[in-house]
Amino acid sequence: MEKIVILGGGPAGCTAALYTARADLKPLVLEGEISQTLLPGGQLMTTTEVENFPGYPEGVSGPELMADLKKQAEKFGARFEYKTVTSVDLSGYPLKLFVNEEVYETQALIIATGATARYLGLESEQRFMNKGVSACATCDGALPRFRGKPMVVVGGGDSAMEEALFLTKFADRVHVVHRRDKLRASKIMGDRVLNHPKITMEWNSVVDEILGNDSDGVTGVRLKDTRTGELREVPCSGYFAAIGHQPNTELFKGILELEGSGYLVTQKGSTYTSVPGVFACGDVQDKTYRQAITAAGSGCMAALDAARWLESREET
Repeated sequence: MEKIVILGGGPAGCTAALYTARADLKPLVLEGEISQTLLPGGQLMTTTEVENFPGYPEGVSGPELMADLKKQAEKFGARFEYKTVTSVDLSGYPLKLFVNEEVYETQALIIATGATARYLGLESEQRFMNKGVSACATCDGALPRFRGKPMVVVGGGDSAMEEALFLTKFADRVHVVHRRDKLRASKIMGDRVLNHPKITMEWNSVVDEILGNDSDGVTGVRLKDTRTGELREVPCSGYFAAIGHQPNTELFKGILELEGSGYLVTQKGSTYTSVPGVFACGDVQDKTYRQAITAAGSGCMAALDAARWLESREET
């Protein structure tokens, strides 16, 4: 039986692994299977340039950063396996995790399965991923490829407004594409966008296609009018999807407490979930910040919470 199992090998999971390994808890990290659609290591595995993670003054690629985090955790004894948990039984102790017919038993569990950015589903979104297509303005908006150039943000909620306002620091023009003629965002956020001199609203429009080429990446978008069907092109160097994230919590529905959007609920100021001995960190429970550094920080919190919880059980 394991002392602690960590689900997920992104910044949160690797940091939790580092801290629990240094606490001599010999963590096992189940980071998912490698496939054409899944790269264990979280969203950073699809990020070419990371300039806002402390300790890398020249920037670093997402895969390189994740390799460093994983190597550091392994140095202290963390074990990583490319396996995907298919079901769980958290009703008693030990906690049970199933990988098809294989069973893992553990005294404590840290969930760091992350969240997946929502895209429109266009083939061109995948083609130009990291070549102008992104779902995180805070992560990528300051990159040299975008500075002083027009950008497009898709969405009509508060997140899209925040993305658009952030991008005005670097872009010469930000086009906000929304399928209706009224924003879903709060009035204060909507007013800030509508009154900003560098933002143009593209009302009643949807992105029909992302335009570009292999050498330049994104060069524009083709918009379709939702009322008339008319097509038109808008030049841009960046396309930012801001239509939300889907937390990877399907495994825990009906087992752990989830909030309305599907994120795991943790006790205020901690990483404890609704089941004793089960902890959550990173984007699977964070719908506000969603940064690599905040995920890593909460991974540290989960490791400390889990270690203290295990100690308390030994004392009794």
